[in-house]
Amino acid sequence: MAYETPEIFDFDLDSGFCLQKEPMHRHLSAMNGMFHDEAAYQAAMKDNPRIYSFYDMDVPARSTDLAYGTSICYPGKVGDEFFMTKGHYHEIMDTAEVYYCQQGRGLMMMETLDGRWDCKELVPGRVVYVPGGWAHRSINIGDVPFVTFFVFRADAGHDYATIEHNSFRKCVVADQGGYAVIDNPNWQGGELAK
Repeated sequence: MAYETPEIFDFDLDSGFCLQKEPMHRHLSAMNGMFHDEAAYQAAMKDNPRIYSFYDMDVPARSTDLAYGTSICYPGKVGDEFFMTKGHYHEIMDTAEVYYCQQGRGLMMMETLDGRWDCKELVPGRVVYVPGGWAHRSINIGDVPFVTFFVFRADAGHDYATIEHNSFRKCVVADQGGYAVIDNPNWQGGELAK
């Protein structure tokens, strides 16, 4: 649906669900190669749990429009690594994105092709600004769904292929009741996928 007139949608503040739309879902089977422990991934595949859900609000892919919605990353782990979104760059590489945490406790893992990385913790009411050129992924480090509301330039697109090829240079694992950011043994280097 292309919005040419003002529209209104209702999002539940706790769950992140939109009352007028159906969410898209990503199960573990869509995350092949994303988790660092392949044996744990294969063991978890027998249940193929839902890892995250998100809303695509069908905004026209124009530079003058804003794409928005919610991302809901569920609690859980594959081996010692927390559930996370696949993560992406934008096809229009210099596109920034904003995430506002509505519920839960999580991290926004970010990195650039030239080797910079950062990881910001989000709790309800906190916003992270992801600059253009930074890949980003949400990670749930809590025990309830990690819900964020996002906004970005509507024609920016998503480059998942680079993450599927390279992975992220860091990953987040459980550590003594908390979490640790470690080097990802599956990282393949920093260049755009062809």
